[in-house]
Amino acid sequence: MGRALAVRARRPRPERGSSVSVALQTEHDRTATPDEPRVRLRRHGLRCTPGRLQMLRLLIASGRHLSITEAWEELARSESAIHPATVYRTLETLTAAGLVHVVHGPGPARYGITGEPHHHTVCRQCGHVEGLASRHLTEAAEKIEELTGLQPDSSGSLLVYGRCADCGD
Repeated sequence: MGRALAVRARRPRPERGSSVSVALQTEHDRTATPDEPRVRLRRHGLRCTPGRLQMLRLLIASGRHLSITEAWEELARSESAIHPATVYRTLETLTAAGLVHVVHGPGPARYGITGEPHHHTVCRQCGHVEGLASRHLTEAAEKIEELTGLQPDSSGSLLVYGRCADCGD
C-alpha cells in the first residue's frame, strides 16, 4: 500500500482550469455515481488501472469521439504520462468490454464513450464524427430490419457519411 501511495504522489497533477483537469481529478471521490469511471470499470469486470480511469474520464469530459492521437495529445497536455501504445491498448480493452465504441471513417478510427444507443454522422472530408440520438433514426433502423431481415442489436449503429457544415460544399 505504501508503494502505491508513493507512486501517486510522484504523478504530476493537471493544471487547474485546464480542459481535462476536471476529468482527471482525484480517484478517491466517495460520491460515486453510475457514470463514474470506477463504477463503469467494475461493472464490466475490469480492474481500475490509472490508464483506464484516465481514458474514461477524458472521453466523458471531452464529449467527443477522439482518435488515438487526439486522446494521447489531450492526456499529454494534462501531464499524464501515458505512452501512445498504452493509449491504443487501453482503448482496445475498453472497446472489447463495451465501455467505449469505435467509429471507422476516413482517417483514423475514433473512440467514444458508450452510453445511450446512438448513431453517427461522419464527414468524408475531415473525418469529424458526431453522435446522433437513436430516436431520430428509429424508423430507418426498423425499415432496414424489414428489408434485409437483419435485427440490429443494442450496440448497432448506423453511419451516415457526407460533408459536415465546416467543410461545406
